[in-house]
Amino acid sequence: MTQRKILVTSALPYANGSIHLGHLVEYIQTDIWVRFQKLLGNTCYYVCADDTHGTAIMLRAEKEGISPETLIDRVRQEHIQDFTDFSIEFDNYHSTHSPENKEFSNLIYKRLRDAGHITSSSVKQAFDPVKNLFLPDRFIKGECPRCGAKDQYGDNCEVCGATYNPTDLKNPVSVLSGVTPIEKESEHFFMNLANFEAFLQAWTSSGTLQAETMNKLTEWFTAGLRPWDISRDAPYFGFEIPDQPNKYFYVWLDAPVGYMASFKNLCDKRGLNFEEFWSTESKAELYHFIGKDILYFHALFWPAMLHGAGFRTPSSVFAHGFLTVDGQKMSKSRGTFITARTYLDQLNPEYLRYYFAAKLGNRVDDIDLNLEDFSQRVNADLVGKVVNIASRCAGFISKRFSGQLSTTLADTALYQTFIDAGQGIATQYESREYHRAVRDIMALADKANQYIDEQKPWVIAKQAGNDEQLQQVCTQGLNLFRVLMGYLAPILPVMAKKVADFFNAPTIWQPVALLTHTINPYEALMQRIEPKQIEAIVTASKEDLQMTAPANKTLSDPLQPIINYDDFAKIDLRIAKIVNAEQVDGAEKLLKLTLDIGEDMPRTVFAGIKSAYAPEALIGRFTVMVANLAPRKMRFGLSEGMVLAAGDGSGLWILSPDTGAQAGMRVK
Repeated sequence: MTQRKILVTSALPYANGSIHLGHLVEYIQTDIWVRFQKLLGNTCYYVCADDTHGTAIMLRAEKEGISPETLIDRVRQEHIQDFTDFSIEFDNYHSTHSPENKEFSNLIYKRLRDAGHITSSSVKQAFDPVKNLFLPDRFIKGECPRCGAKDQYGDNCEVCGATYNPTDLKNPVSVLSGVTPIEKESEHFFMNLANFEAFLQAWTSSGTLQAETMNKLTEWFTAGLRPWDISRDAPYFGFEIPDQPNKYFYVWLDAPVGYMASFKNLCDKRGLNFEEFWSTESKAELYHFIGKDILYFHALFWPAMLHGAGFRTPSSVFAHGFLTVDGQKMSKSRGTFITARTYLDQLNPEYLRYYFAAKLGNRVDDIDLNLEDFSQRVNADLVGKVVNIASRCAGFISKRFSGQLSTTLADTALYQTFIDAGQGIATQYESREYHRAVRDIMALADKANQYIDEQKPWVIAKQAGNDEQLQQVCTQGLNLFRVLMGYLAPILPVMAKKVADFFNAPTIWQPVALLTHTINPYEALMQRIEPKQIEAIVTASKEDLQMTAPANKTLSDPLQPIINYDDFAKIDLRIAKIVNAEQVDGAEKLLKLTLDIGEDMPRTVFAGIKSAYAPEALIGRFTVMVANLAPRKMRFGLSEGMVLAAGDGSGLWILSPDTGAQAGMRVK
């Protein structure tokens, strides 16, 4: 068999938060495929990096009072530890804030520019007058201009999949301050995607993408390929565009370049040939594993960038769906928004690797982590079937035969059946149909257990003169177990290593039977999942939310103490019109609001919303206030109520009624 040369990447995690179980779907899927390739003897490199640029990084670092470099280094170390503990084995894990990434970003840009693919023009952009900066797409929310879905980001709709400019959003608001952005002009640089339409039409229809993604691509081509804005204005944490002061590469330009940069870093460490994998003459294979939400960037922008700059394009892009937990989106309030570390504090990571593998196919379907099914399946399959084979046979070999396996198998035909099944299982791994591979492996495990049930070594052991038969039957069972572990090794690498230590022989794909061989004493390979462990994860996830919740909780905060209806009925909520808003001298957080709630005299309320709103942006707006709250004497004056606001730690928003509300209306 000809040895393949393969380079594999996963999407780069953003250096602005912890790895959670939703992220791990992709990294586990990729790691399984890479381990399978290496198990078959192929040369396969797996590289990744932290995605470190953008306004979000800059603002978080500013909020923490540290430099962006300090933040991304800290988060990178956390990410690496989480990946390591889940046995995600990268050949190199780098950063997009690196010399290699800057070099390739500049090179690609200059080649595209010199070839006439880059233009510039003055554009109107959303600008936050409170924060005094241009707003990235993800810092604007509003209604989708295509389907009308609310609460959508400024670059694409998560409901209908439409892509658009932030200025196309209906009723946009700044995520940072809650104010309506204003329009402001600035010169920007664009890559003309239309120049690559013929190439992209051919590339996307050549088998590089999954069939079910083609409908979405057809929509994009039908709508027409628009110029892609590749620049951002200062202040911005990223790479400055060559010869363009105060203009920076948009994070989505230099993020995929991180694939090349990480591999170049690996090449420099190991003396590998970078051109062998990235030149247009390359015969190597290149695969990207990504989530379906970033298909647009990887199916259009990225191949166009590579083609236009004289580099090879990916062999395939493999997209996967999202993760739900118990049939719903991950939820912090339900304790199902689970970080990698929260899981690792309670459970063996290989449980999750196995469960995801048992669910994953090669389509772009979402998968569900049903916590009850998760426990039952791991306990039944891994503990009840696979590990059970070894535990039922190993003790007899150790105690009766000093760890010595027999000279022959009891049933060579059965062993050959297990070996022959490897070709089909390999095909399923190769095509990323892991759920089918797991199904077939578990069917073999059933056969092995059936064999042991029929032979009854515990009965044979009690019969005088049957030592040879007992040794052969148990040798048979252990060799069948070893074949199964070879097939499961890409999914369960830690357990595969334990099995190799147990057998005193490597865990390999389709091994020759071990005969006349001494094994080590058997030690438990895996424990059952207990209900209390699942409960602890859910509880800890809720505690994580409590720890990160803003100190000034609102009435809608799910972590507030439970009250009964009679308590709630005492609260007089009124629609209030903000007739005036002004700064409060000497107050860091407060604005002084004058509110009309339909009474003869307006109310004065001091509200801690200065960080989110400029006073002039509030005048004339409607909000909701608690009208029967006892007045509170403050050193700035008397506060005669409370304005309701919501916050998630990254922003603060006053609650506003729909159009048509009038001052003084009671909220029911």
